[in-house]
Amino acid sequence: MTEVLVLYYSRHGSVAKMARLIARGIEAVDGAGARLRTVPPVTADHAVRGPEVPNEGPPYVQARDLSECAGLVLGSPTRFGNMAAPLKHFLDSTSAQWLSGTLVGKPAAVFTSTGTLHGGQETTLLSMMLPLMHHGMLLVGLPYSEPQLTTTAAGGTPYGASHHAGTGNEPRALSKDEEALCLALGRRVAEIAVKLA
Repeated sequence: MTEVLVLYYSRHGSVAKMARLIARGIEAVDGAGARLRTVPPVTADHAVRGPEVPNEGPPYVQARDLSECAGLVLGSPTRFGNMAAPLKHFLDSTSAQWLSGTLVGKPAAVFTSTGTLHGGQETTLLSMMLPLMHHGMLLVGLPYSEPQLTTTAAGGTPYGASHHAGTGNEPRALSKDEEALCLALGRRVAEIAVKLA
């Protein structure tokens, strides 16, 4: 089984929903499986906050998840046009994997959710790609052969899957186009991972 790691941080649940859809897309590919992982929240001084094991959802990522995966899909909510601090904190801890080339040549993709439609979806996706490029990963986006890229009235970019969650107390549900693009992104990374394996 070729496993693709879906690694994310989610504060209000929208990114977690996207991660589960991406995992479904991965698992729709013969010979591929998804491994869902998250990162713990951090304080302003970067100390890990909260329980050692999440109260719900997938477990926290471990270094071995990176070495055991054949691909990586990375997700975060947008924070001022950039990835959230907990995900960046984890990525900053991957020097050993960078030195050893753990992720070199593996396919990778990114996804995000924003409170406002023009809240930095594309800049967040691009900023999330930078550490993956430093790790030598092969970036996978969404081609315009995915019809939802031209029909979406919410999230969805060629740089990766995205979602416009809104700013109310209850996040806006993913649109049908946003859901389809999450599934498509998972399938694309899995298909490439299986071929490379």
